[in-house]
Amino acid sequence: MKRTPKEVEDSARLVTRRGAVLGGVQLLFMGGLALRMRQMQVEEADEYRLLAEENRINMRLIPPARGVIYDRNGVPIADNSQNYRIIIVREDAGDVEEVVRRLKRLVPLDENDLERALRELERRSPFVPVTLADRLSWEDFSRVASNAPALPGITPDVGLSRHYPMAEDFAHIVGYVGPVSDYDLSRIEDPDPLLQIPKFQIGKVGVETKLEDRLRGKAGTRRIEVNAAGRVMRELGRDPGIPGVDLQLTTDWRLQNFAQARLANESAAAVVMDVETGDLLAMASAPAFDPNKFVRGISSRDYGELTANTYRPLANKTVQGTYPPGSTFKMMTGLAALKAGVMGPEETVWCPGHFQLGRRRFHCWKRGGHGHVSFDKAIVQSCDTYFYEASRRLGIDPIEEMCREFGLGERFDLPISAVAEGLIPSVKWKAQVRGETWRPGDTINASIGQGYVLTSPLQLAVMTARLATGRKVMPRLVKSIDGLETEIAPTEPVNVPAHLMEMTRRAMYRVSNSDRGTARRSRIVEASMEMAGKTGTSQVRNITAAERAAGVFKNEDLPWERRDHGLFVCYAPFDRPKYAVSVVVEHGGGGSSAAAPPARDILLFALYGGIPPVEAYPSDQRERMRTMYEELVLRDPPDPGPSRSRA
Repeated sequence: MKRTPKEVEDSARLVTRRGAVLGGVQLLFMGGLALRMRQMQVEEADEYRLLAEENRINMRLIPPARGVIYDRNGVPIADNSQNYRIIIVREDAGDVEEVVRRLKRLVPLDENDLERALRELERRSPFVPVTLADRLSWEDFSRVASNAPALPGITPDVGLSRHYPMAEDFAHIVGYVGPVSDYDLSRIEDPDPLLQIPKFQIGKVGVETKLEDRLRGKAGTRRIEVNAAGRVMRELGRDPGIPGVDLQLTTDWRLQNFAQARLANESAAAVVMDVETGDLLAMASAPAFDPNKFVRGISSRDYGELTANTYRPLANKTVQGTYPPGSTFKMMTGLAALKAGVMGPEETVWCPGHFQLGRRRFHCWKRGGHGHVSFDKAIVQSCDTYFYEASRRLGIDPIEEMCREFGLGERFDLPISAVAEGLIPSVKWKAQVRGETWRPGDTINASIGQGYVLTSPLQLAVMTARLATGRKVMPRLVKSIDGLETEIAPTEPVNVPAHLMEMTRRAMYRVSNSDRGTARRSRIVEASMEMAGKTGTSQVRNITAAERAAGVFKNEDLPWERRDHGLFVCYAPFDRPKYAVSVVVEHGGGGSSAAAPPARDILLFALYGGIPPVEAYPSDQRERMRTMYEELVLRDPPDPGPSRSRA
């Protein structure tokens, strides 16, 4: 149909209006786009340039060198060794199986470690490096490095790993490090970013964990350029960070090694303490374990062997173990009674071999009794009946107060795991904790270190040091931090009259040196080094009336776990005390036979600074001691390692 001229004209005007509108919209859009582009390129250019740089530059943390731990002589007992390892990058390796097959021809690879590494390789991005093997020998490391062109994706690398050159000797004191776990992170409110690094290691027990924050140091940083996929292109710079502080402990590696060797084949503990400074020179817990096995992650088999051992090698018996102190406790009961005036210094008690309290009979260890016994004789011959009577007159609370004066029942602030408080009972304690009334029989049991009383070898060493000096010496384990000496706690006199302290020391001297003393067989005959001490035997089982009537079983006739604990505390030289020693032998039998001999040997080693001459022993023991020392396996001096400058 033919359109009229008017229709053609109207249609042309409509198209022109639409074109104008569309053109206007296009112009408006282009104008807005141009304005936005100008704003981004000119006015906001610096902001977008910074964002681009931040996307391109990443910061990576560099683990700092962990602080070294030394003994009092500057010998390293926890240091950092070079760790030669092999790293693989999956995208560079291509055929991973083929590369690993070639690698196994060059160096031995642990199949379990290799399997874990390959699983990790599959989980991670192809450009992330994964450790295939570590702790290689220099020869194996060099062999891989020289064959690197034939091993695509393989990189020999060198890092630092914790090393314990004294192995078992300091395991319970220093502890060990291990990889950060989810449990570790859950206990920390504001975790250090370092802890997020895969396989980063922190202290797990001992000094390593108690002083973790200071030993760890501060992280360094690497500035690296990455592409859009996150792949590292190049390193732009690095800050090495700040290494952890170096610690020097009060312990002596030679004495510690000797104490561990002397207690071998026993479940036992020994503590050696400087009576003037409180320095802990040795804290041996036997048996021990090799902390180096925990650094990489101990195998299930090795860990199972440790946990299944009835001698409990993982427990630090010096501070964690608490035992009835037996007769080593009698000085506390006696001093409390003498100070309170309920017993006179020369007063005697009749010992027929037992003590009657109502209808209950408490037996003395000597079935026939000791006859008339004074305080001195009661300590020397370890008569139980004297202390039964003293405690009956006195009551438990004055005994508890005396124990606090000498450090029993106190949890000392040392950087070691699981330091126990022990237990010194009182009337109030039993009412609050057990909801029961204190009974006179409880006091009788406590008077000879049985019943509820529990003490640690550390506490017994502190008690002995305070008996030797008459001052409240405090134990110290850290000698210096980064070369700065730590404070020696000021001491004050114990609240006991001097003449009673001297009476107690004389009695302890006679324990070791008189004809009737319970530790005479373990005396020191060198006049300048004579020892004062006290034996102790603590029961771990009840003796029935029927057994007592028929004859009490000898310890050697009982299963190991039912035998008595043997204890001994001592100090020397008697006239100018220098060192105090406590020894506990679990289920060892009598204190005089099980604990006194090793305590005497450890004390002599400390006094002489090495293997003591056999002339310090009674003449009838010298040949036996000479043979024992010839057969004793001691450690050679560890490599001092490289010094580290902190400039």
